[in-house]
Amino acid sequence: MSEQAETFGSYWLQTLPPGDPAPAPEGDLTVDVAVIGAGIAGLSTAWELVRRGHDVAVLEAGRIAAGVTGHTTAKVSAQHTLIYDRLRRTRGAEGARLYARSQMDAIGHAAEVARELGADCDWEETAAYTYVQGRHRVPEVRAEAEAAREAGLPAEFVTETDLPFPVAGAVRVAEQAQFHPRKYLMALADSVRRGGGRLYEGTRVVGLSEGEPCVLTTDQGVRVTARDVVVATHYPIFDRALLFTRLTPRRELVVAAPVHEAKAPEGMYITPEHRTRSVRTAPYKDGQRLLIMTGEHFTPGSGVDVEERFATLTGWALRQFGELRVTHRWATQDNESSDTVPLVGLMHPRTEHVYVATGFGGWGMAGGIMAGRLLCDLISGRDNPWSGLYDPRRIASVVREGGEFLKNQAKVARHFVGDRLSALAPGPRSRVDDLAPGEGVVVPVGGRHVAVHRDENGELRAVSARCTHMGCLVAFNRAEGAWECPCHGSRFAPDGSVVQGPAVSPLRPREI
Repeated sequence: MSEQAETFGSYWLQTLPPGDPAPAPEGDLTVDVAVIGAGIAGLSTAWELVRRGHDVAVLEAGRIAAGVTGHTTAKVSAQHTLIYDRLRRTRGAEGARLYARSQMDAIGHAAEVARELGADCDWEETAAYTYVQGRHRVPEVRAEAEAAREAGLPAEFVTETDLPFPVAGAVRVAEQAQFHPRKYLMALADSVRRGGGRLYEGTRVVGLSEGEPCVLTTDQGVRVTARDVVVATHYPIFDRALLFTRLTPRRELVVAAPVHEAKAPEGMYITPEHRTRSVRTAPYKDGQRLLIMTGEHFTPGSGVDVEERFATLTGWALRQFGELRVTHRWATQDNESSDTVPLVGLMHPRTEHVYVATGFGGWGMAGGIMAGRLLCDLISGRDNPWSGLYDPRRIASVVREGGEFLKNQAKVARHFVGDRLSALAPGPRSRVDDLAPGEGVVVPVGGRHVAVHRDENGELRAVSARCTHMGCLVAFNRAEGAWECPCHGSRFAPDGSVVQGPAVSPLRPREI
């Protein structure tokens, strides 16, 4: 049997916790390039730019590499479940080849950077597999293997793996990698500083004035003037490009347990079955490796029972891998673009100096490294062979993938209309009175929605239930102790402070 998880938190953050925070800027700044966000896309971009002689400032609302990047499963792979067969249908053979080349280039580049910086980041080359257990899905996997080979990946269809359970078929792609993301990124951050770049933590950007130059405003009133701006905040905090209409947030759970080295799978695995299941291992201790398993994806704020989903994922792990003692569990979040390809480049058709990197669809490690190289080329005025593939201003692919686009907008519209109508209903006081410690509930009070949470000491705290991004109604995730927006994935602490964007303002306090 599994035991209760020892800690709710990312293994990567547990093994390399943040040290003393870098201070926020003390006054206004002027730089060549301002990078908003210090995850893998932001730090990779900053590192590339500093190497080419640009004066760069990185502005991070929280801590470096402690947000989405600090909660990833950290596969550095070009094999993204069943993407290549779809790409050759929607983008043609050349589009699939460019995607494969750009992702493989990122893997090779990251390996070189880790060696150059002497980063002790547990870099391990291995194979990546997409597998299925249902025989009815084998044709999909065969088609994917063929499409991946045509795109230039070292791919093959196999029926044998080193998993402890049988599969009906799998795509195997060699020359992929896995690593410790924070160890890699902290080495990048140190290199950025040594190269003259400036990194600021606890600095939330809340305003952007585009122009020549651009001007950013922080929550502390500091103005940052820059020729170019890179928005690498996972979900863009500025919506003037209407990118939110093309992105769907997705949250996914992670459980981890040590296993003996002899029983640990060597490859990295994922299946689209069972609401996704992903498996990899990492170096651990005492002749063991940490088995890291991901799955149970859901829309943040959708009201699912997250504890129940954790139990489902843990139960699957026990059935497939035998007796385990879960030592860590956490959750990660990513955004899917409507046409499955990330959005990296100039943010919208009317700008020449504001860039964005988003929509990595769960594959942000190779994607973020690729984005850093691509954005550096664009800002430096250099040609890049895959700039057109990732260009956020593309229209044709959005038209081809119109079904996903319309589905996403219909979901958001339902929240806008339904949430406002429900505010007219009288509020059930008993729902607040019955709250147990650690629980939260949204109730209508006087024509407004109020988000009420009872802390572990029994004290009630109330804040506005309307997300400060675009006004959708939040829901409480008890397992993670956060208010979450189902429209665009913003997350807030029980006191209303922002945990994750695109929102940049807290939920306002309310009286009940």
